[in-house]
Amino acid sequence: MQVNIHEAKTHFSQIVERALAGEEVVIAKNGHPILTLQPIPSGNRERKPGLSIGKGRIMDGFESPLDDSIIDEFEK
Repeated sequence: MQVNIHEAKTHFSQIVERALAGEEVVIAKNGHPILTLQPIPSGNRERKPGLSIGKGRIMDGFESPLDDSIIDEFEK
């Protein structure tokens, strides 16, 4: 479906519902398409544990106390 900007403003809720239902919605200005309205894919993908194994490491001395000069920088 293609709608002009004025119609999109007037019927925004209905147009959003149609886009969420999978319909391609094109918004036009002076009859020329300028953008499409489409839903953002949901982030509800199945997670796979362990994808980051081996991609990070903790450096030696990580748990050592910080120098006072570094602590002072954080407290500024």
